[in-house]
Amino acid sequence: MKVLRDNGLTIVLMLLFLGSIVGQWLFGWRFENEELARHGERPISLGQYATDPQFLSTVFENWESEFLQMAVFVVLTALLVQKGSAESNAPGDPPRDADLEQQGRKRGAPAILRSGWFGRNVYANSLGIVLALLFVASFVLHWIFSARFARQEAESHGAQAPAMLEYLGDAQLWFESFQNWQSEFLSTAVLVVLSIWLRQRESPESKAVADPHSKTGTD
Repeated sequence: MKVLRDNGLTIVLMLLFLGSIVGQWLFGWRFENEELARHGERPISLGQYATDPQFLSTVFENWESEFLQMAVFVVLTALLVQKGSAESNAPGDPPRDADLEQQGRKRGAPAILRSGWFGRNVYANSLGIVLALLFVASFVLHWIFSARFARQEAESHGAQAPAMLEYLGDAQLWFESFQNWQSEFLSTAVLVVLSIWLRQRESPESKAVADPHSKTGTD
């Protein structure tokens, strides 16, 4: 089918996402009930676990780090280079997107490029902006549900629960964030460096197999 052929990458990635989040939900529910049984408490249903603050906190904690990684990578690759990497612009190359007003007159160019200076510049940076907004939204949701879980934990031990704003400075929140951020930045740096010397046949994330190691970018 033409739809599957033209959208196969997105479809497969979304199926992998759905399978992974369902797996996290199911195994997280089993683990949670094992913990409750260990403490002599009643198990919770699968539906109850879907709204559990700890589960939702871990979901948005992971999304937060992914969107941060993508936003930072998109912006940094526009500003910095790594010679020989498939993930970088070539050093010294002229700007690809110079004079957007003139380029907007080309046939097939997005209409927003002809809408004036503001529209052009917002659209020219829209990928980084939207990824950054997705990061902020995920971080806020991580913060909210992590704070709710911390409140539950405090109340179960007879301690005073931190206020929502107070929890923004809590070490637990930032430990959860930084443990994911560091792995995202490391994996991105590894990809940038490995793409200098290694190849993946037919992948747009790799240089052509026969390209010299010194070549930068995939064009």
